[in-house]
Amino acid sequence: MSGSTGEQQDIGDVAVEHDLMVTARDGVRLATDIYRPAQGGIAIDGAFPVILERTPYDKTAASRSEKRCGDTDSMPRADVAAYFVRHGYVVAYQDCRGRYASEGEFVKYLDDAADGYDTLSWLVDQSWCNGKIGTMGLSYAAHTQGALASLNPPGLACMFLDSGGFSNAYQGGIRQGGTFELKQATWAYKQALESQDAQDPVIRAALEAEDMRDWFTRMPWRRGHSPLRWVPEYEDYLFEQWTAGTFDDSWKQAGIYAEGFYDDFPDIPMVHMSSWFDPYPRTATDNYIGLSARGKGTQRLILGPWTHGDRVLSFAGNIDFGPEATLDGSLAEDFLALRLHWFDHWLRDVDNGADADPVVRVFVMGGGSGRRRNDGRLDHGGTWRPEADWPIPDTTFTEYYLDAAGGLGTAAPDAETASLSYDHDPKNPVPSIGGTITSGAPVMEGGGYDQREGPEFFGCTPPYLPLAARPDILVFETPPLAEDTEVTGPIKAKLWISSTCPDTDFTMKLIDVYPPSADYPQGYALNVTDGILRCRYRDSWEAPTLMELGNVYEIEIEPFPSSNLFKAGHRIRLDIASSNFPHFDVNPNTGEPEGLARRSRIATNTVHMDRTHPSHVVLPIIPPR
Repeated sequence: MSGSTGEQQDIGDVAVEHDLMVTARDGVRLATDIYRPAQGGIAIDGAFPVILERTPYDKTAASRSEKRCGDTDSMPRADVAAYFVRHGYVVAYQDCRGRYASEGEFVKYLDDAADGYDTLSWLVDQSWCNGKIGTMGLSYAAHTQGALASLNPPGLACMFLDSGGFSNAYQGGIRQGGTFELKQATWAYKQALESQDAQDPVIRAALEAEDMRDWFTRMPWRRGHSPLRWVPEYEDYLFEQWTAGTFDDSWKQAGIYAEGFYDDFPDIPMVHMSSWFDPYPRTATDNYIGLSARGKGTQRLILGPWTHGDRVLSFAGNIDFGPEATLDGSLAEDFLALRLHWFDHWLRDVDNGADADPVVRVFVMGGGSGRRRNDGRLDHGGTWRPEADWPIPDTTFTEYYLDAAGGLGTAAPDAETASLSYDHDPKNPVPSIGGTITSGAPVMEGGGYDQREGPEFFGCTPPYLPLAARPDILVFETPPLAEDTEVTGPIKAKLWISSTCPDTDFTMKLIDVYPPSADYPQGYALNVTDGILRCRYRDSWEAPTLMELGNVYEIEIEPFPSSNLFKAGHRIRLDIASSNFPHFDVNPNTGEPEGLARRSRIATNTVHMDRTHPSHVVLPIIPPR
């Protein structure tokens, strides 16, 4: 690959070359900024390890997640680069193709494997590169890392994937359980505003005139009749994802399907970091497990309590985890220092003990006072803990069975027949109140909240009662717990269901129910994790089949993993419903092709919970530490 020379800028001991154009294999040129150690404004001769970040969010702009605790503003990328340069590195930032200064057409996710490979091939040929390259970046910039690693590029020596790196985008990040994650729609709209097409003032004005909250009341959208119609490039890829419900070869490509390429990954050290209210804890844990099992170098896993990339905050939504929750001061001085510790050992051979760091660092939510803080948030508390592996080796996977009286317990059902039914109306879906949501503003926000409707949540209407009061939600809960119970790890619900429609969805939500208190006289129902399954995929992601009236089907719902200490006196609650909107698209219950439905039907959905249909949730119980 070739590169054209950009303009060099003197910022003291760091020399910057802007918009150096790296030519990819198809001739498209990718704009790259190179930061090098300097003296007197002149780049120093010599070879250094390189740290690369590839981003669609403007390589010259501040990344919103580059903060220290207490910072109001994000740190400019130039300052982040200068930090590493002053510790002996060259830093490269690159705009993904079709974004900002890079040429070509933006195709979300699917060009990043080859473009990343070509960029590393170019980097290792430069006189200032010593042949060792590390990668870093949050979210999409983590996806670009997983993409290039899938092709085992030259020079790749270590990685730090922060909240991304799709293990399987079909099961987390784009789709989940066969449904479509509607954060892709809000993300596409916001990025269309920053696209090259939107530099046209007429197109930009048209986009800015759209109201996304209004558009979410008019789903399903249609091509040419959506808020993205002004930038067809972005509308096209959104509908391609939305309508691609079957897990076919289009989902098994480098860039969105790391688990299909684990054997091709290089044998290098990697950190996989995510958080409980992030869209990528399953990606992080799946990548850690899959690569560790194949002996692919030193793998490390970090799982915090945050929303997406908000590692300097002690809260997520309306709950606070205490001062220990932040990365700063708990795992390292700050995020810069944590990455430097990793890169120094694996790129510069510094004997700093990074190879002996805990294999898994997990934040266990819960254990706080349960009081209302001065800022209005619930003091849920929590603590960091090192572990030897994931899932945690001494986990006891325990079945909690549903019963028709609304109970949840470890005794298997003995009734000959038992079931509960409800009506799922696609025109009145269950509103999303927090959860593993990012990029959803202004329509939805992630985090932990009391599961009670309110004007701040899309789709809620007066009188703003608890979600449990809705007739289309089945609620199952334990008696008040006699002792503290920790749930940490992968979770799964196995249900026996039937429906009056050929297709429908089933959702599950795990909830920590606080008892009434002076601060919360009606208690507090805190969402821990949730999941969803589109029933046409109950037997196969590749070969969906519709349901037949009168048949009972066994399904599994796999929410994202989590970690929570349910305190004595609390209840463990499981909610079952058939929608979680606008987090996921709503099933019209008609069996029409996904993303193309024009009609809807009310489905009477039934959960069976008798001796031959023992519906249950499997919880990973951790013994007291």
